[in-house]
Amino acid sequence: MDWNEMQVQQPMVMNMLKRSIEKDRLAHAYIFEGMRGAGKKAAAMLTAQSLFCPNTQDTAPCGSCSECRRIKHGNHPDVMILEPEGASIKKAQVESLQKELTYKGMETEVKIYIVDDADKMTASAANSLLKFLEEPESPTLALLLTENVHFMLDTIISRSQKISFAPPELEKRSVLFEEQGASKTAASLLARLPDEIGDSYTGENSDWIVQGRALVIQLVEEVHYRPQQMLLTLQEKWLTHFKDREELDIGLDLLLFWYRDLLTVKYGQQNLAYPDQSERLEKQVILMSETEVAKRLQLILDAKRRLRANVNAQLLMEH
Repeated sequence: MDWNEMQVQQPMVMNMLKRSIEKDRLAHAYIFEGMRGAGKKAAAMLTAQSLFCPNTQDTAPCGSCSECRRIKHGNHPDVMILEPEGASIKKAQVESLQKELTYKGMETEVKIYIVDDADKMTASAANSLLKFLEEPESPTLALLLTENVHFMLDTIISRSQKISFAPPELEKRSVLFEEQGASKTAASLLARLPDEIGDSYTGENSDWIVQGRALVIQLVEEVHYRPQQMLLTLQEKWLTHFKDREELDIGLDLLLFWYRDLLTVKYGQQNLAYPDQSERLEKQVILMSETEVAKRLQLILDAKRRLRANVNAQLLMEH
């Protein structure tokens, strides 16, 4: 994606970056936060290209020079990308990055490091990065990308400038998943999940999402009308469908989408994750205040956070 395409997709973000680059007033650290698919990494790479490209036109990098090509392919010595190894970013990874950043830029005065999924840093990794944010040993620009800024250390957030990316158009994403073979009901949910998850459950694999969707609908019905049945459903159906932590995290997302839909219905808005369940949603929302819905959303987010701490899956869901 080039600068002009990103300008159309995220005009506020790109205008803000453009003004800062033109006036040479970039902050030393930014948090790019927003849904996957919103273009956070593309914007980070374009920012790096804009700073190093010798042929920029009105801030936009040319995209074809040696500098732009090396940044695009991850081969520029002064632009480093840090990504999770497995489920998290480890302290050793941050320490290795810090060591590289202590050296003077090989070709430029400033070094840029992009941390993808920055919310997945372990506590020790996050604290190591915090020390470096507070006292950088050389001119650096940090671009921290996250879908879940609330999982990051408050101290890192306070030392960075946060830029929020508008969510990608859900209708457009839904159509793309339908074109890849997902049913309409599955596509509506896949469009709201991170890209790498959505891509794993297209075509024939979308049946798994459809089955998980049915379990969510059953579970929330029992929460409201048949609470004595909930634990049995969790044991016999939920935990046998969402088998590992990755799948359970998706299940919690599907549950999260249901309660977001309740708020959407409450305010008379459209574009539901469960569009064929509007009648059931309208009945449930009558029984709950906005505060109660918000509380349940927070409980689900807390469960997602605890899931990362390797708590017992059955105890987590029962709680």
